[in-house]
Amino acid sequence: MIASTRKHVVAFFAIVTIGLAACTITPPPKPVQTQPAAALSGPNLDQYKQRVAERIFERNPSLVLKGTPQAMLRSLVVVAFTVDRNGRVVNSAVYRTNGDDEAEATALASLRRASPLPAPPPKLLNGNGQLELFEGWLFNDNGQFQLRTSHSPQATSID
Repeated sequence: MIASTRKHVVAFFAIVTIGLAACTITPPPKPVQTQPAAALSGPNLDQYKQRVAERIFERNPSLVLKGTPQAMLRSLVVVAFTVDRNGRVVNSAVYRTNGDDEAEATALASLRRASPLPAPPPKLLNGNGQLELFEGWLFNDNGQFQLRTSHSPQATSID
């Protein structure tokens, strides 16, 4: 009886193995992952961010730090903002800060004074015709700033 059952089991596995060998198993396609335009890196986004920095500097010349930022910055304020297809800043808010209210106000005001910004490249726009960006304002003790996109290397020692 055991030999008969063993033969049936072996025959069953042989049939299953032959059947599977004849089949092609195709895994389902991977889902398409999309990223917001600002998450993509590349020359167009980097070039656009550089143009935005230049506009902010042009419109705020007395606040722009020339030269080397100090080793221990007074503040770093990261601003999240959205630009429409015409370069108009449609919203902005402090995203990250060390709690320096004056630096936060200066960062937001300097962005407002620079608006409208250059129109972003169409391929960077999201489905709403907008581009979401982040920029960091690096402040020295004197209240002047550089932008993270185009800052000079910081000093390496505290003098």
